[in-house]
Amino acid sequence: MLKKVNPRTTLAVLHDLVAAAVAWLLAYLLRFNLEVPDHFLAEMWLTLVWVVPLQTLVFWRFGLYRGIWRYASLNDLRNILLSVLLSAAAIPLLFWMLRSSVIIPRSVLLLDPILLILIMGGDRVLYRMWKERVLSAAGFNLSSEPVLIIGAGDAAASLIRELHRGTSWHPVGILDDNPDKVGRTLNGLKVLGALEALPQWAERLEVGHAIIAMPSATHQQRKRALDLCNIANLKALTVPNYADLLSGRISVSQLRAVELDDLLGRDPIFLDDAGLHQLLTGQVVMVTGAGGSIGAELCRQILRFCPSTLLLYEQGEFALYTIEQELRASQQGACCEYLIGDVRDSARLDQVMGQWKPTVVFHAAAYKHVPLLEKHNLWQAVQNNVLGTWNVAEAAKRHQVGKFVLISTDKAVNPTNVMGTTKRMAEMVCQSLQQSEGTRFIVVRFGNVLGSNGSVIPKFREQIARGGPITVTHPDITRYFMSIPEAAQLVLQAGLMGNGGEIFVLDMGEPVKIIELAKDLIRLSGLNEDEIKIEYTGLRPGEKLYEELLADAEHTLPTPHAKLRIAQARVENTAQIQEFLAWASGPAPDEVSAKQMLAHFVSEYLPDTGER
Repeated sequence: MLKKVNPRTTLAVLHDLVAAAVAWLLAYLLRFNLEVPDHFLAEMWLTLVWVVPLQTLVFWRFGLYRGIWRYASLNDLRNILLSVLLSAAAIPLLFWMLRSSVIIPRSVLLLDPILLILIMGGDRVLYRMWKERVLSAAGFNLSSEPVLIIGAGDAAASLIRELHRGTSWHPVGILDDNPDKVGRTLNGLKVLGALEALPQWAERLEVGHAIIAMPSATHQQRKRALDLCNIANLKALTVPNYADLLSGRISVSQLRAVELDDLLGRDPIFLDDAGLHQLLTGQVVMVTGAGGSIGAELCRQILRFCPSTLLLYEQGEFALYTIEQELRASQQGACCEYLIGDVRDSARLDQVMGQWKPTVVFHAAAYKHVPLLEKHNLWQAVQNNVLGTWNVAEAAKRHQVGKFVLISTDKAVNPTNVMGTTKRMAEMVCQSLQQSEGTRFIVVRFGNVLGSNGSVIPKFREQIARGGPITVTHPDITRYFMSIPEAAQLVLQAGLMGNGGEIFVLDMGEPVKIIELAKDLIRLSGLNEDEIKIEYTGLRPGEKLYEELLADAEHTLPTPHAKLRIAQARVENTAQIQEFLAWASGPAPDEVSAKQMLAHFVSEYLPDTGER
C-alpha cells in the first residue's frame, strides 16, 4: 500500500523545483547581462530539462523534505548547502556521461549553486520569520501578554524562539547582569540593562509579568530575581530546572510559577546509576510506609530502575489507594503489589516476605508529628517507631533480605521529643542487629523535606489561602530542608553504598529560618506582609529552636558521594536494647514513667527542655 504524501511535502518539492529552474535561468541571464544569445538560449532550455530533476533527486536523498519549514534551523541550511554543492558537481558529470555536445558556460556552473542556496535557504528563513511574527511588530497577537525575560543565556534564547511561535506571550526585552551583553540582541530581542533596572523597565514598557530564564542559577540568584519582581510588582514565572531540561522530558516553554524549591534550590544530585541498577533492577524491593511522602517518592524512584516486583506495604488504606491510582495512571505500576499491613504485625510481615522474598527493604513507615506524639500518643510512637522497626528488621533477617535501609531523622540527634527519641532507638535497634554476615542494616538520617505530610509548608499555604495570619512558633527557629525527590535519591544512594551498621547523614545544606520561609511563601503568593500578618505562638512541646545532624559524641567520615557522610555513633549495648524491647512489649505505662524510661535508655534524651 502506497504511503500517503503530506500535502506540505508536495508544496516543498514544487517550491524547490521552481527554485532550481529559476536559479538555472538566472545564472544564464546574469552570465550574458540579461541578453542570452540564441545559441545559448536553446541550450539553456535543453539543459534545464536535465538539471532540475537531477537537483530535485539530490535534495530528496538529502532529506530536505523531512523537516518542517516553520522550524527551519542551521542544520536545515547545512543540508541545503551540501545538497546544492553536490548537485552542482553532478551537473557536468551528468552531461559528460550523456556525451552531450552542449556547452555550459563555467560561470553558469558557479552562479547556479550560489543563487539556488540563496533562494532555497532564504525562502525557508523568511517563512519561519513570518510564522514567528518577526517581520514586523504588528505581527504580535493582540491578545498576547508582554513579558520581560530575566537572563540572557541559552535558556533565554530557546525561550524567546518558542514564545514567538505561541500566542500567549510576546517578549519585549531582556535583562542580564553581564555588562558585555547589555545593548546586544538575542534572537532579535535587545538586552536592555542589568537586573536592578527591572522596576524602571517594567513601568516604562507597561509589563505585568517577568520570566526568570536562569535554570542553572544558584538559589540566591533566583531569590534576588524574585525580590526584584516583587519590587516591580511583576508576577514571576520561571523555566524548568536545568536537570529537567537536560533530560529532555520538559521543554523550556513549559513555564510555571516560582516555587519554594527554586529559592531553597540545591545543586543537582549525581547518582551511581550503574550501581543502583545492580541493586534494584530485576530485584524484589519492599517499601514500608509506601503511602507517605518519602515512601511514595522512593517507590517512584525505584520504578525507574525496573525491579521485577515492588512491594508497597502501607497501613493506611486510603494512602495506599492514592499511590496505586497514581502509578497505574502513569503506566509505572505494572510490577507493583499493593499490600495493606501494619509494621507491628509480625505474622503479616512474615507472610509478605516469605511469599515474595525481597532482596532490599526500605523502611519508611513511622509516626513523625512531634507535638502529636508528645502527649497522649507517646506509647503509640514507641510501638510503631521502635517495635515496628524491630519487627520489620527481624523479619528481614529471618527471610535473608540482602539490605535493610531505615529512614531516620535529624530529630534523633540529642532528642528533646518523643518522636526523635523513638527514632534514635530505632537506629540503635538496627545497629544492634548487624552481624558480620547476613542482612546489612543501614540507617539514613536527614531533616525536613519540602511539602511532605506534616510539613510546615502546606500549613503556611493553607493559612495564606485563608487570608492569614501565618503562625510561626519562634522568630529564631531554624530547620534543614531538602526536596522530597532529592531525599529519596540520596536514600537510594546510601542504600547502595552501605555495607552494614552505618548511619549515613545527608548533606542538608544551610539551615533555613522558618520566618524567612514564611515571608518567601507570602511573596510567592503575590502578597506582602501588610496583607498577610505573621504571628508568633511559642515553641510547642518537644520542639527545638534548631535541629542537629550529628550528636556531640559523634563524628563523620567522608564517602565517595559528596552529599553523604557516615556518622560514627557510639557502640550500642545489645543487652540494654533487648531490655528496652522487653519493656516496650509490656503493658503501657503512664506518660511520665514512659519518658523517664526513654531517658534511661537514650542518654541524650532531654525531655521537655524546649530551647537548646
